[in-house]
Parts: sequence; C-alpha cells; structure tokens
Amino acid sequence: MTSFDSFEKAYHAHFTTDPNRCVFLGVTTRDGELPDPSLGWAARQADEARNLLQTLDGINRDELSFEQQLDWDLAHLGLRAEIHGLTFEFNRRTTLHQMPTAADDIGDGMFMLFINDPRPAAIRLEAISQRISKVPAYLDALVARLDTPVQRWVTMDLEKVAGLPTLFSSIVQWAETESWPGAAELQSRVQAAEKALEQYKGALSAMPTTDQLHVGAAVAQSIVALCGIDMSLDELHAMAVEFLARTRNEIDRLRDVLVAKYDLAPDTSVADLHTHLNKQFAVSLPTGQLSDVLDRYQAERRRILAYIAERDLFPVFADQDMKVMQTPSFMEPSIPAGAMMPPAPFRTGTRTSLVYLTLSQELLDEHTELSIPNMMIHEGIPGHHLQLATASLHPSLVRRHCSANDHAEGWTTMLEDFMLDLGYMGDLTDEARFCGKRDISRIGARVAIDLFLMSGEKRFLDVGVDCDLSSDDPFEAAGNLLHAVTGFVPGRVQAELNWYSQERGYPLSYLTGNTLVWGLKRDLEAANVDGSDAMTLARRFHRTYLESGNMPVRFLRTVFENQGQLRAG
Repeated sequence: MTSFDSFEKAYHAHFTTDPNRCVFLGVTTRDGELPDPSLGWAARQADEARNLLQTLDGINRDELSFEQQLDWDLAHLGLRAEIHGLTFEFNRRTTLHQMPTAADDIGDGMFMLFINDPRPAAIRLEAISQRISKVPAYLDALVARLDTPVQRWVTMDLEKVAGLPTLFSSIVQWAETESWPGAAELQSRVQAAEKALEQYKGALSAMPTTDQLHVGAAVAQSIVALCGIDMSLDELHAMAVEFLARTRNEIDRLRDVLVAKYDLAPDTSVADLHTHLNKQFAVSLPTGQLSDVLDRYQAERRRILAYIAERDLFPVFADQDMKVMQTPSFMEPSIPAGAMMPPAPFRTGTRTSLVYLTLSQELLDEHTELSIPNMMIHEGIPGHHLQLATASLHPSLVRRHCSANDHAEGWTTMLEDFMLDLGYMGDLTDEARFCGKRDISRIGARVAIDLFLMSGEKRFLDVGVDCDLSSDDPFEAAGNLLHAVTGFVPGRVQAELNWYSQERGYPLSYLTGNTLVWGLKRDLEAANVDGSDAMTLARRFHRTYLESGNMPVRFLRTVFENQGQLRAG
C-alpha cells in the first residue's frame, strides 16, 4: 500500500465521524447516533484536519499518477475548506456559535434512514429509535454551544423544529405497521424528545440575537476560493451583470414572439405574459390534490428517459432509481421549490436519489406544463440524479467525498438550454425557453445576493436591475432584487433567502458553474482534435464529465487535457 493509499483511508475515516454525513454517504457505523453539536467536537475535527493536511503535504505529489495527483489536489482543498468553515469568525464568534441547527441535525439523518435505506425495517427503526432517545442530551449540548445567534437563523430553526413531530409521528406509525417489538419504547422516546424540543424552543426564543450575518469581503473571498472557484468577488459580480443583461435581452425577444403568437396586447409586460402562460399551461389536478403534481413529474421523467435513450445522448446505467416526493414539512423553510438528495456513494446496490418538491397552492405556478420538464431535466436524468449516481460509482475515495457545487449546478443549468436546443419541447420551445430564462435569471441574482450577504457590501446588489435596494434590512433589499429578477412569489423569495444566508458560496456556484461548463464545452468543440461531428463531441463530453467523478470545474478541465481532448494551458 502506498503512502497516498494510506492517506485516502485516513481521509475517509475523518469524514465519517459525523453520523448524519455517514447516513448520506451510506456508511452504517454511526446509525444510532446524533451529531455532536459541541464546540469541543468542532475543535477536535479541525485539529485532525490540520494533521491530515500535514500528512498530505509530506506526500510527493510529483511521484503520483495523474488520477492520484488530482485526488491529492481535491483532498488538499477539502481539508482546507473544512478547517476554514469550522474556525473563521464574524461578530467575534464562529458560525457554530451563531447558527442553531437542531432541526437539520435531528431530522435529516432520521428521514434518510426512514425513506431511503434498503436495509430491513427493524434495523432502521432501531437506529432511529436510538437517535430519538438522544434528542434531549443533544439539545442541551446545542443550547450550551449557542452565543447570540443570528435572528434569521433562529426563526428558520424554530420553523423547521415545528415540523419534527410530524416526522416522529410517521416513524411511530411505520413501527406499528411493521409490528416492530420496540414500538412502545419508541413512542416513549418520542414523547421525551418532543418535551425536550418544547424546552429548546423556549430557550432559543429567549436568547439575545443579532441581525448581523455578514462575514466581510476577505472571508468571502476565502470561501469562494475554497469552493475551488478561481475568481475574485468583482469578477463574479461582473459575470452576474453581463448574464442578467444578456438574459433580459433574450426574455424581451421571446416576449415579442409570444405576445404575437397568443394575440396579446402589444404592451403586455414580461410579468403579465408569464402569468398568462402559467394559466394557459397549468398542470391538471385530476383528484384535486397537490399530490397529482407528483404524478405529473413521474410521467415527465418517463418521457425524458425515452427521448434521451432514442438519441443515445447520455450514458445511463441500469442499476439506478429516483423517488419523487413532497418536501417534508421540517425541510420546507430551506427548500424553495425543489431539491435532490443524491445516492449514497458508499452503499452497494441500486443508486437511488430523492427528489423533493415543495408544494402549496401559492407555489402551484412553479409547477406547470412548461416548468415541470425543466425541473425534471435539472433534478433527475440527465441532471443531478444521473450526474451524482454516476459519480457515486467512481473508485476514488476522495471524489466520493467531494462536493463541488459549480460542477453539479453548472452541469444541470447547462442541460436546461441544451435539451431545448435539441428540440425536446417541440412547438412549445419558445414558451419553455421564456419561462426557463425568467426562472434561470435567479442564478444571476444569486451571485449578487450571495456576495452581498457574505461581504455586507450593498454595491454587489447593483446588477443593472430596476428595483428598490434602499432598505437597511439585508433580506428586504435582497428580496426586492430577487423578486424583480424572477417574479417569484413572496414565499419562495423568503425560502430562497433562507438558504442563501446559510450556504455561503453555494448560491453563486450556479452561474459560475454554468459559465465554466459552457466555456469548457465550447473549448472542446473548438479543439475537436479528431474532427468529430457535433453529436459525437457532445456524447464524448457527457461521458467524460459524468464518469470523472465530483470535482470543481477547473479541475475537470485537466481531465479533458490529460485525455487529449483539450490542449493544456
């Protein structure tokens, strides 16, 4: 075994100390535990990461194969990002001091054990029951950790915690249905957990809070760099300005085409046209239930699969599956419209993803005959599900731990245009592209808002969009921009801002990834080293992208260079 092989095993062990992370990875060693919310655990984790980084620096990168060199780079980036995330301060305290995470720490792992684990029910129920028994002690430790938390994050956690009893109730019903012998003990543990949650809500509500969540420009730049993105804050801002202007011109062009097509008044606004199309192409609800929307998504999934199989567009392997479901109530405050939970990369068997859809009467206009195809392309096949299911098969331990948001979101947002360019929507291409361009405008606004919420510099919100940015409340100013760009309903605007505020560097990765992926694709086409036709080049691009595993796009470029598809430099 080489020194790098030994390092990889230590790296894997380091990143499987958190029980919830283990569940998502498909590692079963900590099934019955909850995360340790203490500052002591965070300090130990950071120290261990520093030691691993020192070990890695002692391995001669030049003596490794290309694939190992790539993993060396990714591991180095991953360890530095973890150390930074655990230790940087704003308001003279770390993020852990200021972010209550009860709902996520308690609910996320339990829900995945409940809904997306192929093992027998008895094994999963025992793990969940053990986790529920630990809720009171976990909450005491979390309260001890918190020091003047950010008010917005307090509100979010209180909203999400309110949904946990619904999850517990579903688990109890499942145990009773399975005639599980531990059902009575589970019920007793649930009652103790719910009592502890009520006490937690009271303690959290009574804490002094702060509205200041900005980390400053220097920390923001570090966060961007540790996402694997080699761009300055000003370069990212300029990219957003250019994208929004270009997209706005395309929306205006399509507005003219569609106003004429539907014989609407010549002065029909972009917003009014969008409303007209939402009504014209409203999804049918045969039973009058919101669950009918889920059935429509499943039908679209089958249609997309048939379309891409007929054209052999992407390498789709057989042993994969995807479940489409309504977003659980405890997750709704941070999932605006939809989200995807990828397959567990260290679990054997069928690679299964979960696609969550946030459904309500207010949000029905987010799910139309024009938007549903786009959503399924983005979240399912050929989007996140195919990409992350394929990546989960990669032999590299490092890459199966890697989370590269520009790689993931760049792929999916590129596909939204690519599938329309191929003609997937037929005679409704202009309608779908109009709605899609209005929706994807969010990724330009996301860059501006992410930069602003991180840095505190309001100038980043100025992206050439006519809206009121005067408010001193960062969420009001940012919300006005997001609404002006996208037309999202208030509920979705606020849910979007919730996760922007906590997932620093993630919101800006959509447009950054989109820009980098299209750039990579066009460079491949320009190089065309063997004179292939356009579809052959596209298939080759798709296969290399999918089968190389997870990594920031700037590292993926080196894979294409190493394969001779691009010239280095």
